[in-house]
Amino acid sequence: MPSPRLYDFIGFGDEVPGILALVSAAREHRRQTGSYPRSLLIFKGNGQIGIGGHLVRGRLSYLDRSHVPLNIRQSLGLGSFGDAPSLYKEFLRRADVDQIALDPHRADIVLRQMLSEANVDTLGGVEIASVVKDGNKLAGINLTKGETYLGTQFIDATVNAELAQFAGVRKLKGFETFGLPNSELSVTLTFETEGLSVSRLQAIESIYLQRFANPADEEAQNWLRAATGNNLALAQQIRQDLRDHQGNLKGLWAGNDYADVRSKALSLAYHAFRGTKLSLSESGTILDNANIAVFPGNRLSWNALLFDVNAAEAEALARNSAQPTAAMLKEMGFVQRWFKSLGAATVTPASELYIRHAGNVADVVEPLSGAQMLAGGVPEAEALGTFGYAFDVRGGIAGIERVANQQGITSLRFREPLFNVGIRHAIARSVPNLAIVSPASGFTGFASSAGRIVEFNVAVGQGVGIACSLAMLSGKTLADIANREVRQVLAQTGRLPQIYGQGRAEAQLLARAEQRLGDTTILIARADGIPDSDSSTSNSLIAAPESGSLRMVRSSGRTAHDPHSSALQDVVS
Repeated sequence: MPSPRLYDFIGFGDEVPGILALVSAAREHRRQTGSYPRSLLIFKGNGQIGIGGHLVRGRLSYLDRSHVPLNIRQSLGLGSFGDAPSLYKEFLRRADVDQIALDPHRADIVLRQMLSEANVDTLGGVEIASVVKDGNKLAGINLTKGETYLGTQFIDATVNAELAQFAGVRKLKGFETFGLPNSELSVTLTFETEGLSVSRLQAIESIYLQRFANPADEEAQNWLRAATGNNLALAQQIRQDLRDHQGNLKGLWAGNDYADVRSKALSLAYHAFRGTKLSLSESGTILDNANIAVFPGNRLSWNALLFDVNAAEAEALARNSAQPTAAMLKEMGFVQRWFKSLGAATVTPASELYIRHAGNVADVVEPLSGAQMLAGGVPEAEALGTFGYAFDVRGGIAGIERVANQQGITSLRFREPLFNVGIRHAIARSVPNLAIVSPASGFTGFASSAGRIVEFNVAVGQGVGIACSLAMLSGKTLADIANREVRQVLAQTGRLPQIYGQGRAEAQLLARAEQRLGDTTILIARADGIPDSDSSTSNSLIAAPESGSLRMVRSSGRTAHDPHSSALQDVVS
């Protein structure tokens, strides 16, 4: 049995927020002492493929960035995405990100460089056997191969709070906070295509859009009627949603390094080829409106292929290093065939899944709710940064309509929160030297839908890293460190970003709704009740009042086609 190895800071899970939290801790320790601490990053994934979790091995190249209203950006002189955390800006700059697209290969190189510069050791492909406790504090991690690593402060960056679970922190399954412990967000298998340009994709989509939007195209309308189960009203709704409010067909938007698919035309075409309904709940998988990262040489990275999972399945996938199942890979085979028929030379899936959410820890110092986000987050005097994002539950949450109907709620529509960031929701109360920097942090109510985004969690991780150093140097635990202490360090070192969180009057309404629903999640609708395929929110539940109750339609639509028809593919062959 090898002797235990001693470290100051130990991180479990190599998601980018956790990696940057360790880098932040090491840099702050060196700033204060002149030397780097002993730091260790351990993770379950295959490090030979890359370090960086779902952004690298999961190849989620399309980055979700902070949403800041134009008037605020103009008044404060901010860029398109506001004022991001300094460590995140450094990472994006070093990884050569223009606006949205992150090359996984480059990200892997940069993350390894940043870890090496901070003298952080790394160890991949490991499994936890048990943990070592010293009273209520976490003291070490025993691995299945027999090694033991002891530490002072710990960071859990896994989507399912796996280290926290081993340490005895209580975790809620799925969306247990509103009585749906079996319900969970969809997971995605991203993929890359080569040889298919954005202009070619626009031309293909234009053909599909015109055919589906044309009532005189009898064949296409037959597909549409089949897709809606001969529900004429729903067919009309989907047809209308192919156009914007000015009556123009909703073709994809293309930026410098990204493209956003705004309509269901490509999705309908794929499911026509596939022979399945465009319904996540019925088919188990859909090709949804895509967020596409664009790289030179006609290389496109797609966030579009969703798989329906329950809470137990999401947890099992996370425990199994986010490996796609045989059924997922089988579906990927159909995706490869279809995209090659459109002109792609290669279609390559990621080695790991993008798991959006897998429950939340329940025992943190200061839980963070959706209402608190909508109220502006932590007070300005405590703020470490500001972040904005929609309450987005892509893929939908099974059973939420039933819960809402039981409470007599017919509509839940709120603007995007723009809120100030702190760290206290990420620190375990029962294990006070452990932080959970991930979608599994101490979010309640609607908060997990906005709080799962990497950019936000990097802001939290940067603060947690500073707190780790402050705690160790003062003989305290993470739970003893206040937001103000971390903010003071950021201000002293010139790294405090501008603070511009905005409280909304709607926050009180949201607080009452969260209380009535027992801490539920968000349902989003446009004013007309039609699915809104916005580029970066991909709203997953559409609320439309019907006969005094809440009627839910997944953003994927309830659509199908004639499984015996191949004519849609013939359009572009």
